[in-house]
Amino acid sequence: MLLAFTVSQPTALPRPILPPTFDGAAAAALARSLETTAGDQLRAPGSNGDLDAASWFAQQMAGIGLKPRNEDFTATIPGTGPTRLRNVLAVVPGRSPQTIVVTAHRDNAGEGLVPRRDNAAATAALVQIAQSFTRVKPEHTLVFLSTDGGTAGGLGARYFVDNAREARDLVAVVNLDTIATNGKARIEIAGPGPHSPSPTLLGSAIARLSDQTRETPGRTSFFGQLLDLAFPFSLYEQWPYLADGVSAITLTSAGDHPVSDPPPGALDETRLGQIGSAAQTLVSSLEQGLQLSQGTSSYVYFAGRIVHGWAIALVLIAVVVPFAVASVDLFARCRRRHVPLGPAFRAYRRRLGFWLWIGLLFWLFTLFGAFPDGASVPLDPSSSAAGDWPRLALLLFVVLAAASWLVARRRLAPTRPVTAEEELAGQTAALLVLGLISLLVMATNVYALLLLLPSMHAWLWLPQVRNRSAVVRGLVFAAGLIGPVLFLGLFAKRFGVGLDTPWYLAELTAIGYVPIVAVVLALAWAAAATQLLVGAAGRYAPYPGAAEGAPPGVVRSGVRTVVLGVRGRRRRPTTRRAYGG
Repeated sequence: MLLAFTVSQPTALPRPILPPTFDGAAAAALARSLETTAGDQLRAPGSNGDLDAASWFAQQMAGIGLKPRNEDFTATIPGTGPTRLRNVLAVVPGRSPQTIVVTAHRDNAGEGLVPRRDNAAATAALVQIAQSFTRVKPEHTLVFLSTDGGTAGGLGARYFVDNAREARDLVAVVNLDTIATNGKARIEIAGPGPHSPSPTLLGSAIARLSDQTRETPGRTSFFGQLLDLAFPFSLYEQWPYLADGVSAITLTSAGDHPVSDPPPGALDETRLGQIGSAAQTLVSSLEQGLQLSQGTSSYVYFAGRIVHGWAIALVLIAVVVPFAVASVDLFARCRRRHVPLGPAFRAYRRRLGFWLWIGLLFWLFTLFGAFPDGASVPLDPSSSAAGDWPRLALLLFVVLAAASWLVARRRLAPTRPVTAEEELAGQTAALLVLGLISLLVMATNVYALLLLLPSMHAWLWLPQVRNRSAVVRGLVFAAGLIGPVLFLGLFAKRFGVGLDTPWYLAELTAIGYVPIVAVVLALAWAAAATQLLVGAAGRYAPYPGAAEGAPPGVVRSGVRTVVLGVRGRRRRPTTRRAYGG
């Protein structure tokens, strides 16, 4: 009820008095000029074609009376290595030092003989929008920024927000990306953290796009936005600004991930004119707005309404409460009936140790260069780093992981019939661990509970179906995997990663985009899941005590083998001397 009564509408700044002067046909001609200047070269970040495009943009800025400035920097692109990149920007000083940035990347995505035609239209639109603000002195300082490394995770945008002097007093950023296709005009708001742009910026962008297109702009689905809060990720360049607490949006005619522009002669001039005009009027509204809302917040935009992040978080926490009550009650019942829980927790500790070792093994492979390394940014799904699996390294990793499991399971394999109380203890220990993981998730990113809640509520029924058929137990366990499975499926579809999704997420982990805390919590969840899985399969065994004659672990076995070998060597010379005497 609280969630329902706190839903609100985003407010919009007034539209400018003067109509936009943006010309879609002229912008398309500029885009063709850029393509011709670059000579259809691969404009990969830092390449000759990319530098030619940078020079073209600087010449266009100088031609409309602005003074362009180059900002060179070096960044490590995953799969490529350290690369020299160049941002080009031009500033229109305003009456206020508060700065509004209009930006577009100019580099190409993709590798091979047929590169994608990325963002020539948006770069051309940037020039036209800049020209419309050179005739009068604006209220806010305006920066028109052509970034490099946009297809490599927004490297140019991140460098600007971290180092440029104009970024010290940023209030809003409007990013243009893939704006000349025949797709529906839409707004991208996803950012890391999680952060979303201010509702005022969002409402103003919706109003200006609606004015030009005569329809409500597209957006990411409701559930997609929830997943963006649970696992913050975006392939558009608004994310570096949102990560820094600066309100930023992207205007595009593509979907959840950027696509190639049409060939220069097939640009959709109508769509280009609509989005370019909307961007121009949006900047006019922002720079004339007396109450420009700054900063970021968390929310989901759905059906013209804002669902506030704090209300969503409250709902997610409330859904945890029934699980917490039931699992604690189960623990109390086990204690009252003197069901031993110590061996169950030690069995979980053994499984957790195995999964943490797998994480450490992955880190060691990354440290020694088995997996691509680079900046902690979203990877281009079409790059070799995102799609080329290192088969030999992965095969070795799987072999070592399998050998590690054979060692770990020596203490976890059943050696005698397991009682119902021992099986219940194993499930209780795993459920209590899930409750602890949920508390840690609340402390790090409460929206990630969305991925955890299905397993908590489904697996709470495993003790109840303990005496049912294996099919029923399997279905109950499988229901707990809905969260991760839906996440993987939607991620693969939304961002065009497909069957490469497991490797893509592993690579995001290797470069440090996924926080180490999230990795450890995921491994702890996997340990609890495996303990509940073996219980559902009837293969659970409590951790054996010394009195049960458990097989020694690998360390004890190794030490014993060494000691016996040393003793045997010491005895042989004495025996020979006795026979010789």
